[in-house]
Amino acid sequence: MSDHSEISGRHVAFFSWRDTRNPEGGGAERYLEKMAEGLVERGAAVTILCAAHAAAPPDETINGVRFVRRGTKMTVYLEGVAALLRRKLGLVDVVVDVQNGLPFFTRLVTRKPVVVLVHHVHREQWPVVYPGITGRVGWWIEHALAPRLYRACQYIAVSRATRDELEELGVGRDRIAVVHNGTDPVLPVGLDKAPHPMIAVVGRLVPHKQVENAIDSALALRSEHPDLRLHIVGSGWWEAELREYAAARDAGDTVVFEGQVDERRKHEIYEQAWLLGLPSLKEGWGLVIGEAGMHRTPTVAYRSAGGTRESIADGRSGMLVDDAAQFTETIGRLLVDHAERARLGQGALEMSHTFTWQHAQESFAHVVVSALKNVRIDCQDPDGE
Repeated sequence: MSDHSEISGRHVAFFSWRDTRNPEGGGAERYLEKMAEGLVERGAAVTILCAAHAAAPPDETINGVRFVRRGTKMTVYLEGVAALLRRKLGLVDVVVDVQNGLPFFTRLVTRKPVVVLVHHVHREQWPVVYPGITGRVGWWIEHALAPRLYRACQYIAVSRATRDELEELGVGRDRIAVVHNGTDPVLPVGLDKAPHPMIAVVGRLVPHKQVENAIDSALALRSEHPDLRLHIVGSGWWEAELREYAAARDAGDTVVFEGQVDERRKHEIYEQAWLLGLPSLKEGWGLVIGEAGMHRTPTVAYRSAGGTRESIADGRSGMLVDDAAQFTETIGRLLVDHAERARLGQGALEMSHTFTWQHAQESFAHVVVSALKNVRIDCQDPDGE
């Protein structure tokens, strides 16, 4: 693994659309900041340039990581390039370009090593979130332009599924390291499982999370379980549409919109929920799966989402399904099969301990050091796992 002396004193600059304090921040941003903190612990100076928002000041330092917030969610890309080109962030030794659909195009303005961090390929999301010409241009940038622009750069993917997708776009397998997510320690809340059937959905409320599927499932099952409750945790620009969707179907008390909650309330819901529903179209990993698993709450998710095939051991820590009908059928079956649900819950707990932030931070630091040395890190985890 990496020698801390090789990263100590170096300046690593991350370029990311969002940070965790952004109202639209989520698991990808949590991963980013944990990796940044890991580099700080190893002696590096770390800056994260991201979009400005009302929930945080333009400049601040948290856990040793310097945050520079500039521009909007679209103009932040220009702000990032300008800051790097004009050395507004100081002398930078290595760049981590977070490609959330679109890269920051940092390769155009620096000769320093660039590491491209990708959570998942957005092929399916572009037409859902940006229908029409905008989505087609975005997908062209992601699948055609970006692989050529960064053709000499090291990549980090958060799952083998993402690595395989990048390889399909033409990124050489020998340039892609896999560094999985970790799981935060459980937050004890002193509660038990809810006395009535309870399903949780946790995440940003955006179209590609397909929360509508979870609403449909809950409403389809309430004739058998009149006291069933679906708790939807999170916020996002799609929230009003989801509320209208539920209201139009007379969801009533069956669907509970929790909104943005603090960490304690989130863990209370994980603890009380019988199941976590994750109907996302695409997930690079699915951080919420491990969080729920810490509370012995298994997840039902779509196999086609990609990263879920690694964060869930199908049939042991949760269930992977192929379509909306199976999603509903599987949830319904697990609501009545208490022994099976308990077995999966124990598997989810064990699975949640498999991936740690400490291991991820060490692996990420190893990739950064290797980029500084211009040494390739092959696929899988950098330490060979």
